[in-house]
Amino acid sequence: MKLLNIYNKLRSHFGPRHWWPAKTPFEVMVGAILTQNTAWSNVEKAINNLKRKKLLTPQKMMRVPAKNLKTLIRPSGFYNEKAKKLKNFAEFLIKFSNGNVDKLKSYNASTLRRKLLSVKGIGPETADSILLYALDKPVFVVDAYTKRIFARHKLLPRDATYEETQKFFTRALPRKTKLFNEYHALIVEVGKNYCRKKRPLCEICPLKVVK
Repeated sequence: MKLLNIYNKLRSHFGPRHWWPAKTPFEVMVGAILTQNTAWSNVEKAINNLKRKKLLTPQKMMRVPAKNLKTLIRPSGFYNEKAKKLKNFAEFLIKFSNGNVDKLKSYNASTLRRKLLSVKGIGPETADSILLYALDKPVFVVDAYTKRIFARHKLLPRDATYEETQKFFTRALPRKTKLFNEYHALIVEVGKNYCRKKRPLCEICPLKVVK
């Protein structure tokens, strides 16, 4: 199967990615929100600021003044909007599970996805990142790299929607959390390092020839 061939080729080239870099599920969730429209290196700075102030719990995120929160997450960009999103998300967690992140795992993925998408500021990619990386649900995450790479290889139309792209993967691959986790991380690596939006490095890309 072509998708598994691509996965194996990328894994052979890059090795295991060990995503998501975080110590707790809530830290993963915060990172998924902060990484919207910015590089991960910027998110790390913001996360470290939050760690220093010991704010990486839903309860503390709710209580911290918005002004202070904006200052701490400023390195991630769009800090006014992201501070609101973090507050909204912390409020959701407290109302839905009393702030107990582990309790969320008892719900099925489709229920959790509907709940997450009801939170203002949480879109499909962020919701699916939370489901996959924080809650260990077998949900395939789609991002701009995914669409670009697989459209360039003529496996997806360039105007494929998020849902269409996601179904393309979930229908063709075994529904395994570890596989989905690793595959998305590998897609990010090849997109970041080779399949760039401008001036892609096609000649040296590990996907130059995929059968």
